[in-house]
Amino acid sequence: MVKIKNMEQETKSSGEQFNRYEYLLERTLFKGRWLLAPFFVGLLLAIVLLLLKFFKQLYMMTISALTATNQELLIGILTLVDTALLAGLLIIIIFSGYENFVSKLNVEPQEDKPTWMGKVGFSGLKIKLISAIVAISAVELLKVFIHSQDLTSEQLAWKVGIHITFVISGVLFSVTDFINSRTHTH
Repeated sequence: MVKIKNMEQETKSSGEQFNRYEYLLERTLFKGRWLLAPFFVGLLLAIVLLLLKFFKQLYMMTISALTATNQELLIGILTLVDTALLAGLLIIIIFSGYENFVSKLNVEPQEDKPTWMGKVGFSGLKIKLISAIVAISAVELLKVFIHSQDLTSEQLAWKVGIHITFVISGVLFSVTDFINSRTHTH
């Protein structure tokens, strides 16, 4: 009888010890999410670099506007659009990634906060990302077609194929998300 009681106490003691280790592990893992924060700060700095590139391109276009051909001007404008789309993509990644994996953003004033902030889940983030990637790819493809005489048919086919792959991926993401949302609601 005494042996059984001692065994129960040892089992209870080792179970409590395991629970303590489990708690410490889970707490460490949970706090570890903050290791992602420097990545988002780095992406914010990347936006600053894109801004510098944007203004450099705008300056170059401005000083050559009177002598540039329409084609050169169009390429410059498409480069500005491409840079702006990429910066927007990074903002989506920064805000959504931070809110989904690190912490909620508590910013004031609330009326200045974009409507999608705090409401974009992981599936919504995927759709926004693929949409931005498709838009960036389309702009790049337009730039390629403007200079299509410099490329072989095979190079053009590869670029179109890559763009089509992005478009199909976006459609598949959307369909998968739609099917997933329908099965979870029924």
